[in-house]
Amino acid sequence: MSENNLQNRECPSVAATAQDSSLDNLESPVESPVESPVPKVDFESAQPLVAEAPVVEAEGTPPTVLVNPQPGSPSGETSFQDLALSQAVQQAIQKSGYDRPTPIQAEIIPHMLAGRDLLAQSQTGTGKTAAFALPILSRLKTVSKHPKVLVLTPTRELAIQVAKSFTTYAACLPEFAVTTIYGGQDYEVQFKQLRRGAHVVVGTPGRVIDHIKRRTLDLSQLECLVLDEADEMLNMGFLEDVQFVLEKTPTERQIALFSATLPTPIRNIAQKYLNHPAKITIKNKTMTVDSIRQRALFVTPREKISVLKRILEVEESDGVIVFTKTRETTVSVAEKLHREGLSATALNGDMPQRMRERTIEQLRSGKIDILVATDVAARGLDVTRISHVFNFDLPHDSKSYIHRVGRTGRAGRKGEAIIFLTKTQRGKLRSIEKATRQPIEVVQPPTADDINAIRTKQFHRQITHMLAHHDLTLFKKLITEYAETSEKPMVMIAAALAQMGQRGRKFFMEDRPNSKKRDHNKQSSKESRHDRFERASPGSFSNRPRQGRKGESRLLGPPEPGMMRCRIEVGRKDGVRPGNIVGAVANEAGIAGEYIGPIKIHDSFSTIDLPDEMPTDVYQTLQQTKVAGKHLRLSRPGEARSKPGDGHSKGPRRDRPSGRRSVGNKAPGKKTYAGKKATRKKSTRAEKRKK
Repeated sequence: MSENNLQNRECPSVAATAQDSSLDNLESPVESPVESPVPKVDFESAQPLVAEAPVVEAEGTPPTVLVNPQPGSPSGETSFQDLALSQAVQQAIQKSGYDRPTPIQAEIIPHMLAGRDLLAQSQTGTGKTAAFALPILSRLKTVSKHPKVLVLTPTRELAIQVAKSFTTYAACLPEFAVTTIYGGQDYEVQFKQLRRGAHVVVGTPGRVIDHIKRRTLDLSQLECLVLDEADEMLNMGFLEDVQFVLEKTPTERQIALFSATLPTPIRNIAQKYLNHPAKITIKNKTMTVDSIRQRALFVTPREKISVLKRILEVEESDGVIVFTKTRETTVSVAEKLHREGLSATALNGDMPQRMRERTIEQLRSGKIDILVATDVAARGLDVTRISHVFNFDLPHDSKSYIHRVGRTGRAGRKGEAIIFLTKTQRGKLRSIEKATRQPIEVVQPPTADDINAIRTKQFHRQITHMLAHHDLTLFKKLITEYAETSEKPMVMIAAALAQMGQRGRKFFMEDRPNSKKRDHNKQSSKESRHDRFERASPGSFSNRPRQGRKGESRLLGPPEPGMMRCRIEVGRKDGVRPGNIVGAVANEAGIAGEYIGPIKIHDSFSTIDLPDEMPTDVYQTLQQTKVAGKHLRLSRPGEARSKPGDGHSKGPRRDRPSGRRSVGNKAPGKKTYAGKKATRKKSTRAEKRKK
């Protein structure tokens, strides 16, 4: 969205405004008084107001807490008409077809209307955007187009989404203008919008600071500052940027701080900059929406792509998001799906903003069906047609999982969330269930029989559709002539035409044959090593202590298919353990734990199995990565080993169990340790004689 300014526009219809997710599920009978004076609440001593959010409750479930019921409302239920919102805002809400607010909206709107500072703790999906946008617009004077409201968001996607929400709620507000400013967008576009004037500015901290320093954004007349998803801005390193913006705002202004969690830095900001804020906490009974079916499949890393394709072929899907951990994996997975004829593309932080916006719009319009994305790239993504979310890689923590799953099941639709796990991650599945407070169904991948049954039905449907909707006169004539001249039966001719349509591809899928017993035992041994690695890999959901793998001195078999055995120049004498190496590789290079193979520790070096398709930049990063204070100096099989500071050696050194060199194995032209010591003694005696 490069242009968000609206002027004298008619109120939108229900269809035009129903896309905003922040007004979903507005049936909660919870409300707050407006006409009575708002009491002053001390930040430290205040008891937080708590309400239960209905977005995640089953249909028909009554609210757990009823806060301050209005006497004029049946059964104590609050409607938007009971709140002191302006007539223009009420009209926009009414045209949208909504009449009752969510608990967070019923609690926050009266405080915001009273001009009071606010500290709200709520999860995504509780309707917080409307909670601050509706009262802000009700108090807004649109006579002057000088920035009166600034909303800071952690990502550009969320900034665009919030700006759209303001546009929707201000549809009946005359001369209203909103502008988004974020990194990756052309400065000239933003200069033009700011010169034209905007009542509300929504942006990311970095770009907002740029405009403040360039004096293209003037906050001298700011009346309200909203910090949306403050904890996420903290996690992304924007704490100092947020403080800079707070220092540039007028002394007399309203601040509304929204955060899913309240870590110490967020509390410090609230204590320093908020003036006796009202503290509101919205607790969810469950962390994920009941309309989303959650499933888990236990597969090996090499089977993920195959299983993903099988599920997409068996299940009816609309828009699909596949979440991975790294940018490199997004590209790799998208390319593999594209080669299979699927409409897939990658979305990651390396993409220019214009391309990102075009990609999201293509997903929204149906030109793209599958988006392979990282957590950061998909932050704030709001596309209602998403039917499936795949956790191709295990997310970093439970919060990331909840955000991923929240991309589906929107606007009252059903959603499917599927996570791929290895057998060693079974404990992490239980941690996810505990975090989301919902069970996750463990299922098996579709079999070849399932796939073939679907393909057969699809084949029949295609024939039926072709017969009903296409003129086949020409081909009927050609086939009849061929049948008369060749005397071939029609069924054989039809079979030949079907085979031609396959273009050499197999129609039916075949399951892989079962391995022999000895192969099974061998694989079990490999899996046991993989299991030990998983316990040593950086944790995501599990907080249990990690232990190094035992038995690493044993002989290893050849690397598994798709893996290569690399050498790193740290070993036992450096005090390293497998867990240290795994943590360095996973954290610095962004390689997921399941893609790291066995590690063998020697005295002065070690070996590690890594994907043989490792990108060049990842390889270079690993060469410079430090473990136990030493560079790994990673080298591929058969590659010249690099020396510290000066290029490479002449060739790979033969692996030896010890770093010492015996006299009998002295290399040609090289002095032994004893020889070097004798030389030093001779030079010392010569110096004494000179003296």
